[in-house]
Amino acid sequence: MLSSTINAAFRASNKRLFTTSAAAAAINRVTVIGGGQMGSGIAQVAATYKHSVTLVDVNQEALDRGKGYITKSLKRVAKKKFEGEQAQSAFVNEVLDRITLSTKPDAAVSKADLVVEAVVENIKVKQDLFAQLAAHAPPTAVLASNTSSLPITKIAEHLKADVKQRFIGLHFFNPVPQMKLVEVVRTEDASKQVVDSAVEFVQAIGKAPALCKDTPGFIVNRLLLPYMMEAIRLLERDVASPRDIDTAMKLGAGYPMGPFELCDYVGLDTIKFIVDGWYREGEGLQGNPLFRPSAKLDELVNNGHLGVKTGKGFYEY
Repeated sequence: MLSSTINAAFRASNKRLFTTSAAAAAINRVTVIGGGQMGSGIAQVAATYKHSVTLVDVNQEALDRGKGYITKSLKRVAKKKFEGEQAQSAFVNEVLDRITLSTKPDAAVSKADLVVEAVVENIKVKQDLFAQLAAHAPPTAVLASNTSSLPITKIAEHLKADVKQRFIGLHFFNPVPQMKLVEVVRTEDASKQVVDSAVEFVQAIGKAPALCKDTPGFIVNRLLLPYMMEAIRLLERDVASPRDIDTAMKLGAGYPMGPFELCDYVGLDTIKFIVDGWYREGEGLQGNPLFRPSAKLDELVNNGHLGVKTGKGFYEY
């Protein structure tokens, strides 16, 4: 959901932060649960930085689709990094060789140093998944959720105390290969050693970590969602058109994308899901007018106009 503004803000510090330590080196084997765009992106980046990766999904079709995302992305990277088809193909194949595909999560996590979940944003699904994974992962494995909106503590609430100490949030941003930021979300139960190891892993894969407490929306979404919702309310009050609001924020505030362009890119259904959830039951956010449901947003979502992915949202594509 982040724009290139944050990419630029972290570019210099990311070079400064990159280190190799014993804790980071301990994370060699990474298992990613979920082969969608987020999961495949995480798998690609980890494999690019020479980690052994297992990508898990429910069936071979989903895995093949995920591998397709990775291959397409790697070819784009290769064209920028290397001259000549032979060098480009060698790079793509080298990274792909580090990725194993699996439909068996229990076996896939049995030797993992880090398990990252990137499945549907449903609290019950995530809770059940981690209960299963915790029973088969090594007792030293770090368990992490890539959720963008659900409380990390809530996802882990039914896990054993020792597992909660190894449970954190690792919130990557889409598209993962391009976006530099990863929010490292610590709970009250997570051990300092696990958090430090996660931070060092993020640095070791060329990303910039932002450490924060477990709070609704973490850092980025907590600031970004009110901004997008207020833009929608300006439209509802007929203050200005989406195009003029976007132009104002790009030229007046220096943002690379306007709020309506960003809404369409993120997905209007995703925004509605997060905002409605926070308004109903977000810790400290229930009934907060910043997250009051929007009639315009509801209308677009109900009509299937979800943004770029459906060809129409606030704009047509």
